[in-house]
Amino acid sequence: MIAHVGDRLVLNPTLIGDTGRVGVITGIHQDDGAPPYVVRWFEDGRTTMIYPDDEAHVESAEPAPAPSKVDR
Repeated sequence: MIAHVGDRLVLNPTLIGDTGRVGVITGIHQDDGAPPYVVRWFEDGRTTMIYPDDEAHVESAEPAPAPSKVDR
C-alpha cells in the first residue's frame, strides 16, 4: 500500500454491524509512501498512527485525469 499526505484511508467494515472508518492521511514516516500512516479520522477528529491491514485501501486526493481526446 502506497499513500501520500492528503489521501484518504478507508478501513472497510470487517464485522457485522461495523461501519468502517474514513480519515485523511496527515503524515507518512516512510520515504516510499508505505505505512505506518498518521490519520485524522473524519468521524471524531482524533489522530492516530496506523498500519492498515488487507481490508483497508487508499483513495487518492488527486482528481482522476480527464480522458484523452482521440482525433479521428
